[in-house]
Amino acid sequence: MEMVKLFINGKEVEVPSGTTILKAAEQEGINVPQLCYMEGLSSAGACRLCVVEVKGVRALVASCATAVRPGMEVQTHSPNVMQARRAILELLIANHPLDCLTCEKLGECKLAEYCYEYGVKESPYKGEKHSYPVETSNPFIVRDMNKCILCGKCVRVCDEITGQNVLDFTYRGFNSKPSPFYDDELVESNCVFCGQCVAVCPTGALTEKQMQRKGRRWELERVKTTCPFCGTGCNFDLLVKDDQIVGVASNPTSPVNGYALCIKGRFGWDYVHSEKRIKTPLIKKNGQFVPASWDEALDLIAVKFKEMKKKYGPDSFAALSSARCTNEENYLLQKFTRAVMGTNNIDHCART
Repeated sequence: MEMVKLFINGKEVEVPSGTTILKAAEQEGINVPQLCYMEGLSSAGACRLCVVEVKGVRALVASCATAVRPGMEVQTHSPNVMQARRAILELLIANHPLDCLTCEKLGECKLAEYCYEYGVKESPYKGEKHSYPVETSNPFIVRDMNKCILCGKCVRVCDEITGQNVLDFTYRGFNSKPSPFYDDELVESNCVFCGQCVAVCPTGALTEKQMQRKGRRWELERVKTTCPFCGTGCNFDLLVKDDQIVGVASNPTSPVNGYALCIKGRFGWDYVHSEKRIKTPLIKKNGQFVPASWDEALDLIAVKFKEMKKKYGPDSFAALSSARCTNEENYLLQKFTRAVMGTNNIDHCART
C-alpha cells in the first residue's frame, strides 16, 4: 500500500494514499468538527464545518472530502479556520430554533456541542425563519424540519445503508428540506421505520417518539446488549433511567450491524415493562398455576423429561425453536435435543 507523508499542524504524518485530511487528523488525535460526515457513508462536504487551511490553496477545503497529497501542509485550527467555523455555526443557527432547554436531543445535539465549543450564542444574521408543522403522525419518529441543518445524513443512510431511498432533498434554496416523494409525511411513504435516519441525525430534527419526555440524554445509562428478536445477533444500547428501559440507541461499535437496526430492534422494546408479562415461573398444582422458583420449575421439567423418555422412548420428545433466539441459543437447543434427549425431532419456526 502506497503511503503519503504530509504535515498537520506542523507535525509529520504518514497515512495510506487516498486517506482524507479528516481521517489523517483523527489518526493523530486531532478533533475536527463535523456535522454531515459519518463513517460508512459517502462524503458529501455539505456542512463545511470541517474546513481546514492547506498551504498554497486559496480557499479553505472540506477535510472530509479532500484526499491527502505528498508534502501537503495542513492547519486544522488556524485563526482563519476558527473564524470560518464560527461564521458557519452562526449561519446554521440563523434559521434554527434555539429552544435547547426543551429539545429532546439536548445532550447529544452536535450543533449545540459545537456552538458551545466555539462560543457561538446567537446569530447576527437576521431574516426569514421556517415554521414547518412538527410531524407527529408517525408512531415511531417525530420530524421537526425547523431543526434540520441539511446535512443530508438521513438521505444517505436511507439510500446507502437501508437501501430504501425514501428520502431526498425537495425544493430549492431556502425551502430545501429532506422529505419523502411528493413531500408526504413518513407514515404515508414507503418508509420501513428502521430509525436509521434518527440514529444519524445530529440535531433534534428527528427524534424517537417513544422517548419523548422520558429523560435528558445525560441522565440515561447505556447498556450494550444483543437484540432478542432474531438470530442475526445485532447489538445495540438500551437507554436506562431509574432501572427502566426508555429507549434503544445504535452502537457504532457493533460488529454485526453497526448503526443499522430494524423496526423491531429499535422500537419494539416496550413489551419489557408490560403489566401482562409473567414475572416468575408458574407450576400447575391442583389444576391451578402457582408461582414457583426457577430451581423448582427446572427440576420439575427435568424429572418430567426423564420420565417421558424412559416410558415412551426418545422420539416421544420434540423441540420447536424460535427465531427470536440467538444462533447460540438455537445451537444449544438442538444439542440438548440430539445429545441429551437422543432424538432428531427438532424444528424452527422460521424453518432454518
